[in-house]
This record gives sequence, C-alpha cells and structure tokens, in this order.
Amino acid sequence: MTIAVSRCFVAMDDVDAALSFYRDLLGLEVLNDVAQNDFRWITVAAPGQPGFALVLSNYLADAPADADALHALLTKGALSAAHFRSDDLDALFATLVDAGVEVLEKPTDQFWGVRDCAVRDPSGNVIRIDQA
Repeated sequence: MTIAVSRCFVAMDDVDAALSFYRDLLGLEVLNDVAQNDFRWITVAAPGQPGFALVLSNYLADAPADADALHALLTKGALSAAHFRSDDLDALFATLVDAGVEVLEKPTDQFWGVRDCAVRDPSGNVIRIDQA
C-alpha cells in the first residue's frame, strides 16, 4: 500500500489576485478553473511535478460563523499556505519584491540547514521558498 499527497487547499479572499500571484509570479500552471455560484476553485501545479497540486479557493466554510472566523485568521496572516523550492531563490525573490509582494523574511541561511525566504500571498497566507 502507498500513500501520496495529491492536493492541498489554500484559502483565498480574492481568487483573481491569487491567480496572478501563483501563476504569473511563481510560475505555476493552471490545471483547472471552476466557478459555482459565488465560489471559485483554481487548481495550480508546478511544471514538471505531476501528482501534486494546490487548489486556490474562496470557499471558506459552510457555516457563516466558521467562514467569518477563518476569514479573520486569513486577513491577519495567521495561516501558512505552502513551501516551495526554487533553483534560483534570489532571482525569484527579486521578482516578488519588484511586484510589490509583502516580504516577511529576505533570503536567509537558516540554522536548520536551508536557505529560504518568506512572503505573503495576496490573501495573507505565509509562503516560504527554499533554495533547491
């Protein structure tokens, strides 16, 4: 028996802004874009990395109180979305800075053995990017 991660859902309050960030700045490919009523799901994946995708969605929860609580955490930047790996961290970081992305940590050699940086996506999710 095997198990593998196939998808990870990332909460968004503005799916169009998320699409610009994940597709245009990070270079992920759009696999699917589905709208249903007021909700929208966009599935993106790293080129050449089959079998794993992020699902960007403005659907937060069924219960209004739960959706409000999650939205409050999202806008405070209290949620982490994903860790990425780049073969040129400094160049990607410069692209993000030039685009006005909020920087939490510049590329840094971490004590746990990786060089990475941290930024926020347009919804406030924390994104970390490691040097490959």
